[in-house]
Amino acid sequence: MDTEYDVAVIGAGPGGYVAAIRAAQLGLKACVIEKDRPGGVCLNVGCIPSKSLIHAAGLVGDAEGLRALGAVVDLSGLDYSRAFAASRKAAERLSKGVQFLLKKNGVDYRTGAARFASAREVSIEGSEPIRAKAFIIATGSRPRELPAFPFDEKAVLTSTGALMLKAVPKRAVILGAGAIGMELGYVWNMFGSDVTIVEAMDRILPIEDADAAAVVRKAFEARGVRFVTGALATGMERSGDGLRVLLQTAGNREPLSPLEADALLVAVGRVPNSSGLGLEELGVRVERGFIEVGDFYETSAAGVYAIGDVVATPLLAHVASKEGEISAERIASLVKGSKPPVERRVDLSTVPSAVYCDPELASFGLSAEKAAATGVAHAVYSFPYRGVGKAVAVEKPEGFAKIVHDPATGEILGAVVVGDRATDVIHELLLARKAELTVDDVADMMHAHPTIAEAVMEAAKGSLGRAVHA
Repeated sequence: MDTEYDVAVIGAGPGGYVAAIRAAQLGLKACVIEKDRPGGVCLNVGCIPSKSLIHAAGLVGDAEGLRALGAVVDLSGLDYSRAFAASRKAAERLSKGVQFLLKKNGVDYRTGAARFASAREVSIEGSEPIRAKAFIIATGSRPRELPAFPFDEKAVLTSTGALMLKAVPKRAVILGAGAIGMELGYVWNMFGSDVTIVEAMDRILPIEDADAAAVVRKAFEARGVRFVTGALATGMERSGDGLRVLLQTAGNREPLSPLEADALLVAVGRVPNSSGLGLEELGVRVERGFIEVGDFYETSAAGVYAIGDVVATPLLAHVASKEGEISAERIASLVKGSKPPVERRVDLSTVPSAVYCDPELASFGLSAEKAAATGVAHAVYSFPYRGVGKAVAVEKPEGFAKIVHDPATGEILGAVVVGDRATDVIHELLLARKAELTVDDVADMMHAHPTIAEAVMEAAKGSLGRAVHA
């Protein structure tokens, strides 16, 4: 195998493999170095297997709909291990798909841990070193560990450990009511686990729209999930085969009643995998573990780029992929003289956020709260799912579409959709934002009836004082 490349990518996650393929498409000789499995965390122990489990959880929830039609539904044989097996099959299939795509595009694949010997050479554990004109660091992130709750992947779980369980815990406590905690809490609850979710902030999904988060909380509580907000977990005590999780209020630090659990999932964020790469010797600047980058995601070492979870942008697979495309296109423009990328950095106002529980929640740009807090001139209109014929017909009437816009220009500043198919529906408004369309344009576009997407049209019409079904 060759040892000289135009570009070498360290990490084969959704940032790394996309960057390598894009580089190859642009005529660069490229390789990827990966110490684990193709596809990274997202594909193997993150986005993909979790969505498979969420799908299975939704099937369990559908049993109530069948009972409402008079069917006798017996869930006594429900076997979570089969849902687990399906999730692993999906991950393995797509991991092999990544390998196929790399091979199809002529990207060499190397296995092993990489470390920089210089800005133009890396050593690879168990293999010969390689040289490249440019490198892209795409090493991702790992779950954040709390000192009081060391991971053992038996009683104290990371998201990885939680996704590898073949049976749900009878009693589960989850620290963190962000996307990971909510999604896995949804799965465990639907498969019969007694779930309590603890959040240090005063509400769940704290970075999302407060009204939308309240819709999700109401649905979870109706299914028996308990929340303890404004609380910190301070420690744990082993109790037989279980745990006693100690809590106190986040404000005045008064003790709260402890929680009994068979398993504790710690989902309080992730930390970048930037150590052990030899960055110090290159003079690459790192702040709190995140690699500092400039335009096109180039680091302080010329020719060395960093993308995805190792840089201080949203830790999302689609952000990593887009950053990979930008950096690859920049390198190709320098090596091959091809057209440089249009974007120097990802526009953070167009980054979609998605939470895939039931109900789903998706958003982008400025929320009403952020707009108000920053003094941005804005107007807000929210259209309820109860006014959408399709939502009522499919018995999913809880939710809304909300648009934040500039009242003077009609520019869409942000949006949130919570409810059925929210993670798909949000992209109409996101495309409008990206294309610099206004609420008028969205309001005037004919939408098929009946569809969930009509919530977006009605929200746009409502923003102009023209909502018909409000």
